[in-house]
Amino acid sequence: MIQGEEAKKLHPTLSYLVQKQSLVVPLIAVLVAFLIGSVLIALQGVNPVGAYQTIFNAALGSERGLLRTLEKTTPLILAGLAVAVALRVGLFNIGAQGQLIMGAFFATWAGFTFTNLPALLHVFVGLLAGVIAGGLWAAIAGVLKAYRGVHEVISTIMLNSIAIALLDYLVNHPFKEPGQALPRTVPIFETAQLPKLGFVPVGFLLALLVAMFISWVINRTTAGFQFNTVGANKFAAAYAGIKIKYIVVASMLLSGGLAGLGGAVESLGITYRFEPAFNKGLGFDGITIALLARANPLATIPAAFLVGVLRSGAPSLQFDYGIEPEIVDLLLAITLLLVAAPILGKLIFRKYAKKSETISSGWGS
Repeated sequence: MIQGEEAKKLHPTLSYLVQKQSLVVPLIAVLVAFLIGSVLIALQGVNPVGAYQTIFNAALGSERGLLRTLEKTTPLILAGLAVAVALRVGLFNIGAQGQLIMGAFFATWAGFTFTNLPALLHVFVGLLAGVIAGGLWAAIAGVLKAYRGVHEVISTIMLNSIAIALLDYLVNHPFKEPGQALPRTVPIFETAQLPKLGFVPVGFLLALLVAMFISWVINRTTAGFQFNTVGANKFAAAYAGIKIKYIVVASMLLSGGLAGLGGAVESLGITYRFEPAFNKGLGFDGITIALLARANPLATIPAAFLVGVLRSGAPSLQFDYGIEPEIVDLLLAITLLLVAAPILGKLIFRKYAKKSETISSGWGS
């Protein structure tokens, strides 16, 4: 990292870009991904400019498209926050998908189980059920990490599989909607539904507030300082008297709670029931979003919005050009590869690149 007299020798523009690497690298990663995507689209005989215009017009060109985009963005913000919080402590939470679907199911369960509750209270109970379910599911990995040294990547991947299998059983048997061939629950009561304000889902506004709150916690509170300190150097944190095991479990509990809230918002505000197909991949997109945001809680908002736009507009490619919507998966995969790789910053800034390009120190087991 450039300091003092060395920084003054740089051209002002280059100096500014070097200082803003955390912003420049993700932007260039997205640009490169779109350029590679353009080549692949062109190889299919389609004008890339027209294809991208179709995506953005479908996602943003009408109130209906914007509503669909914000609906897709909402759980993505919360899933991105879930991964970002864990990264702040040096943990890589791969289990946001399992935590999200656990939250989605238990929010739905609260939505169709409790009767005679006032609307606001019923919504609160449903959201709380989702947060608790996701948080407790992630806390399993946190406890295993803190007290048994089990790497969180391994445990969260396994917990993903367990959650998927468990919920598949539940929605195919005891909680399956009678008379339906599809595996899904009965719909939630109207009192548990999150409303919409025109083309803006209330869940989206909630996600924005949560992102701002988490940013404040991380940057302005003692708990946030402890999270960042443990993520930077667990030995220095222990020397300073920070309880490492407590922070590990607490961070995973918070991370899972955020993912669970994302699933709850999806169930209470979009699908109004639990159906596994609707939640597919949301937690894994959260990894892309968190890395694209460089684990900055507020930056998860534009990162999630970009992914939401791509997800919302992708189906129109098939209708207009015959291009499979999976091209968006490819764009996101390329973006994730570039933004997560330290080599990109070094290629851009050469000797001026920061020595540490990683998002968090990641202190292993």
